[in-house]
Amino acid sequence: MARKKKKNIIFENIEVIDAGAKGKTIAKSPDGRVIFINNAVPGDIVDVQTYKKRKSYFEGKAIQFHKLSDKRTEPVCDYFGTCGGCKWQHMNYESQLFYKEKEVIQNLKRIGHLELPEVTPILGCKEQYFYRNKMEFSFSSKRWLTYEEISSDKEINSRNALGFHIAGMWDKILDIEKCHLQEDPSNEMRNFVRTFCIENEIEFFDPREETGMMRTMMVRISSNGEIMLVFQFFKEDKTKRELLLNAVAAKFNITSLQYVINGKGNDSIYDQDVIPFNGRDHIFEEMEGLKFKINAKSFYQTNSEQAYELYKITRDFANLTGDEIVYDLYTGTGTIAQFVAKKAKKVIGVESVSEAIIDAKTNAKNNNIDNAHFFVGDMKDVFTQDFINQNGQPDVIITDPPRDGMHKKVVEQILNILPKKIVYVSCNSATQARDLAILDSAYKITKTQAVDMFPQTHHVENVVLLEKR
Repeated sequence: MARKKKKNIIFENIEVIDAGAKGKTIAKSPDGRVIFINNAVPGDIVDVQTYKKRKSYFEGKAIQFHKLSDKRTEPVCDYFGTCGGCKWQHMNYESQLFYKEKEVIQNLKRIGHLELPEVTPILGCKEQYFYRNKMEFSFSSKRWLTYEEISSDKEINSRNALGFHIAGMWDKILDIEKCHLQEDPSNEMRNFVRTFCIENEIEFFDPREETGMMRTMMVRISSNGEIMLVFQFFKEDKTKRELLLNAVAAKFNITSLQYVINGKGNDSIYDQDVIPFNGRDHIFEEMEGLKFKINAKSFYQTNSEQAYELYKITRDFANLTGDEIVYDLYTGTGTIAQFVAKKAKKVIGVESVSEAIIDAKTNAKNNNIDNAHFFVGDMKDVFTQDFINQNGQPDVIITDPPRDGMHKKVVEQILNILPKKIVYVSCNSATQARDLAILDSAYKITKTQAVDMFPQTHHVENVVLLEKR
């Protein structure tokens, strides 16, 4: 049964039957079209008001719940449903793992049309909250107002915010008192900075007007307790900048306190100078006795403990004997390359970000690893036959590309050189399935295992072992 309201359709008593991409759940309309719902859990029976209609699907929001799913749990965060993160916090963790693994398997089968071996069960995360080692917070002089605030008669004295973007809104920031993603002193530092800036009249940034001083704040906390804090200022005001930085340095035990003066239109720091103010310009992560230098621009898996589990699975899938030449494509700062180096004859890492390769070389030197060699450049341009002639025919390729997957030329080159094994680590099983379908002519999947790096979200990593047919 359906009724119309302001051109948007309301479907009544609809059962939510599945979880889909981007954290949305799935139901079916009476005419069989899919309904993507942004605030329900499989097993709920709801009324859905649609806000988007397409030829084959609707998008909508549950506006009334007739029956609550047994897969539900109470969200721990006060901002759930408003903040753009942790969209699955209302689903119990066992169900989260089920739907993550299901998505991976469906993508491999439906997109890749791949034949799978017995699937190794998904590896869940020991810590379901406070697991992130890196958080980025944004300032705003015009914070997001809740419906309750707008509806009330209370006078709103301050519009300053330090928190997260509202989903899909680049200029709207939700003020946050407590986030459950990063361990202390993350919350304490953020709240101290907000209060200090307000009390000392240090202006918060207005992204539309491009005015104000305080722009972003990044906190990195390593597994051994080292802390990096990086402020991004829209403009230089030495007096106020030093006032804030000295206050933070005096209040907290920070290993690396740095800042950026960024007056451009976006807040990316990768083309900006990061200036040390107090302490080192880096912190260290540790894993199996290996130390990894992390600077403000470094990529490092944001869940340190689960990254260790992911790398162990990768190494186990490769099953190295010590005689192999291993290529680590999209090596980043060389963490996987160095993690497997002691079981390989030689490891060749390739990465397009020059700063990451500098870090990789430094880390290898500090870790006394002399059989790992790193090269910078666009993968499709570097990974050529001449490069292979110079560095050796790989016995094993480990590849961990970005969400877009591997460039078609890279996949074709792998088929040209035909290593004995490929270990494909992916944060996007849809593009992974696409690449595996191309490799399927020469390789079969002999192992596959999903790894949950991000509890309370729909994101999932997957590791696949390919062996020559």
